Amino acid sequence: MTLPRSASRDTARRPRIIIGANCLDRLEALAEGAIRRNPDLADRLLDEIVRARIVPMAKLPPYVVAIGRAVTYRDETTGQEKTVTLVFPEDADIARGRISILTPIGVALIGLAEGASLHWEIRDGKRRVLTVLRVDPHDAAEGQKVQ
Repeated sequence: MTLPRSASRDTARRPRIIIGANCLDRLEALAEGAIRRNPDLADRLLDEIVRARIVPMAKLPPYVVAIGRAVTYRDETTGQEKTVTLVFPEDADIARGRISILTPIGVALIGLAEGASLHWEIRDGKRRVLTVLRVDPHDAAEGQKVQ
């Protein structure tokens, strides 16, 4: 795994994150594959992987955002709440509320627990504060429990 350029950033201000071990190899491969197309996003994903606590999927708390789980978050700047399901790129469908891990919001959400807030940068370079309100181990679009 290539260490991200941002690995030296101060992580004390960012909330702790937890990632299920079953997704780790896939997330690393996606980040590595995105380095040429979108180096900043790939770097952010690798940075999150490096700082995450990795746990077996069976020990991943149900209140933590993970691939396949529905999450309701609030943009603290606009007050807007949105429910989406975090998915791998091939399953993304914005019309059905299924957002790819390879998007700025996907990288911002991965591993966050309910109640956590995080500063994130949107596509135009502006910074926003995002707060996780609820996590559901069911896909919001499909209504199916994620294994």
